[in-house]
Amino acid sequence: METEDVSSPLDLDTPRWRRVVLKLSGEALASAASDETIDAEVVDRLAAEIASSRSELDVELAIVVGGGNIWRGSYGAMGGIDRATSDHMGMLATVINGLALQDALERKGQPTRVQSAIQMAEVAEPYIRRRAIRHLEKGRVVIFAAGMGNPYFTTDTPAALRAAEIGAEAVLKGTHGGVDGVYSADPRRHPEATRFDEISYMEVVARDLRVMDMTAIAFCKDNGLSILVFDIMTPGNIRRALVGQPIGTLVR
Repeated sequence: METEDVSSPLDLDTPRWRRVVLKLSGEALASAASDETIDAEVVDRLAAEIASSRSELDVELAIVVGGGNIWRGSYGAMGGIDRATSDHMGMLATVINGLALQDALERKGQPTRVQSAIQMAEVAEPYIRRRAIRHLEKGRVVIFAAGMGNPYFTTDTPAALRAAEIGAEAVLKGTHGGVDGVYSADPRRHPEATRFDEISYMEVVARDLRVMDMTAIAFCKDNGLSILVFDIMTPGNIRRALVGQPIGTLVR
């Protein structure tokens, strides 16, 4: 099958989607080469790519960021902390990451708003759907923090929920750790695993492929939201994802 030349600048000018939600894991903001919870150099690189892609392609971009680099609710529960309490701690971690990303984006000249599902008026706006849409229409990046404000959900589900609420066309799930899409098995443990260029929601569920949590997959299916899973750590991939170049795996 013939593939497009990703190096051609002509391929990078027209966005495939006009409004998207970019889902980042908290671990993507940390560096494997250091013990830092938030690596300023990594955040700066991601912010530069997000800011340039948003402005040059004139897309409306919202972001949901996880908190796993600081605290993961399920791990805290395994250590004996009440699960609801541990999940609320994880939600606060996503606010910390959201503020770090906001700072980096605004240093790149990209106006950004953090909206939190948990009220904290001194540092973030409350999540208000119509206000979020208005920010996007004005060219601002909106970072949705604190998940949905409810325990027992990963940040995948609020990414899907917010995408539907704001009328986004797709959820772009940026991966890290060298996994560049959806595979038949974990490629880090099974080198023979094959990567899918495209796969259906139902096949993801039937094969129990951990693309996102199953609640998010079902929600995207019910609401017609495409999911693009791609390696966000490769420079230039955010833009390639936005214009629909053949990277990662498309779930629809």
